[in-house]
Amino acid sequence: MCRVLKVSRSGYYDWLGTYGYRSIKEELAKNGVFASRNSVVKAMKSNNLRAIPIRSKPYPKANETPEHKVCKNRLKRRFSATKTNRYWVGDITYLWTKEGWLYLATVIDLFSRKVVGWSISNRADTNLAINALKNALANRPYRRWRLMFHSDQGCQYTSNEMQRFLHERGILQSMSRRGQCWDNAVVESFFGSLKQERYNTQRRHSKLGYNSPSSFELTKEAA
Repeated sequence: MCRVLKVSRSGYYDWLGTYGYRSIKEELAKNGVFASRNSVVKAMKSNNLRAIPIRSKPYPKANETPEHKVCKNRLKRRFSATKTNRYWVGDITYLWTKEGWLYLATVIDLFSRKVVGWSISNRADTNLAINALKNALANRPYRRWRLMFHSDQGCQYTSNEMQRFLHERGILQSMSRRGQCWDNAVVESFFGSLKQERYNTQRRHSKLGYNSPSSFELTKEAA
């Protein structure tokens, strides 16, 4: 749509009003327009623009059955990394489409907050979560037992099938504590942005100095 209308994607998202004043201020600065905080806030008010708050929803935990095994929380809310492919986080959400409800599983690299793997299906099962990991592993080189994958205690991640998959590939598993959705806050925040803004590779991330995940990785790799 942006290509047909000949507008930038970043401009389109600013027009939607999903950015707060900080993101708009940074977007303007990186396009050569410098404005103070008060000027941006005043302009937003005069145009009836306000940021849309992100709301996340915890997911049900694993079934209490012998075939499911909960791992300890090894990540412990350390949501940063100094290198790519050291800490990945993942989860599953639901999306309404013309085909009805579909489920999306994602894998995010904590170094750049980039989605490195994803899968979509009409069933929220273990295969969905594994396929997202397969997608990530096909695109990202890693060292055995140097990569940690963190998720919640959903049955897709506590299943024997998932745990065998990770162990065979030398990936350390970590899980959020029961009822603690903020132990996986990065994915929760991403899903909130996705549903509000139709998340894309050009969206600027406040944790990355208002760079997009892709540009952040390119900058760091070149440094």
